[in-house]
Amino acid sequence: MKNAKILIIIFVVLFFIFFLLGPFYIVKEGELAVVVRFGKIMKTNKEAGLNFKMPIIDQVTKYPKKILSWDGDAQRLPTEENQFIWVNTTARWKISDLKLFYESVGTISQAQSRLDDVIDSSVRKIIARNLLRESIRNSNVINEIQRKNVFRTQASSDASETKDISIVSSTFTDIKYDTIRKGRLELSDEMLNEAVKVTPKYGIILIDIIIRQIKYSDDLTMSVYSRMIKERNQIAQAFRSDGEGERAKWLGKMGKELLMIRSDAERRAKEIKAKADGLSLEIRNRAYNKDPGFAEYWMALVEYQKLLPKMRKILSTDFEFFKYLYKIYAK
Repeated sequence: MKNAKILIIIFVVLFFIFFLLGPFYIVKEGELAVVVRFGKIMKTNKEAGLNFKMPIIDQVTKYPKKILSWDGDAQRLPTEENQFIWVNTTARWKISDLKLFYESVGTISQAQSRLDDVIDSSVRKIIARNLLRESIRNSNVINEIQRKNVFRTQASSDASETKDISIVSSTFTDIKYDTIRKGRLELSDEMLNEAVKVTPKYGIILIDIIIRQIKYSDDLTMSVYSRMIKERNQIAQAFRSDGEGERAKWLGKMGKELLMIRSDAERRAKEIKAKADGLSLEIRNRAYNKDPGFAEYWMALVEYQKLLPKMRKILSTDFEFFKYLYKIYAK
């Protein structure tokens, strides 16, 4: 009986020690686990839950199950035409084969280091195969944009203007950019296709590689700026030319309208003057008919008032024109 109690106590103590050594481990949601015994993988766990392991001799290594990001350092790379640019890329990846990942890589930091080599190599290879413009742009839509004169477009939207002025929108046909065959997105896909040839042997699956940023190197920056300045000057000159054309058109319209206004004013002035002359003649005729002698006398005085201040000498005193002066003087 005493031996039985001792065995029970020993069993309880051993069970307690066994329990303290941790025979269980928990795999959380979003985690993967590998159980290793003496360097050999005993099992892998991809589902969340409570699992059993041998204490002390079994080691559990856990990895994230979620999609992970990779961010590389910017690289100074040459393009096909030997123009150097700084390329900064990013990628997403996840563990596809847990057992192979543990055997070939071991840790997440080591996996990031392997991806540095693989992705940087694929980026360098693809950038070197293609022209600079393929890395900069995604499409040729920039050549399809019709750059219309803003002022003419606004004027053409006004119905009252279109009645008097014929407006034709001008297009900057002289500004054309080089045509691309692939574009940045397709280059990113080529980088991915190049990298996925290597990553499966590490138990890694690459989801995508994206060119995050491209900067010109110092020796290329000035030439790019010069080209941009030249293109902006061309656009500015096109606007100036259109502006001068608009100015000439409106000046012509203004001159035409001014000539019409002057012509109309002169016509109306002549009509008013003719009407006034007719009315004056009518009034004079009525006055003359009432008292022809006084009327003749009054008109003579008016003419004297106009002529005599300017007259410097008299050639003769027998003019009929001065008859009223003679009579007045004789009196």
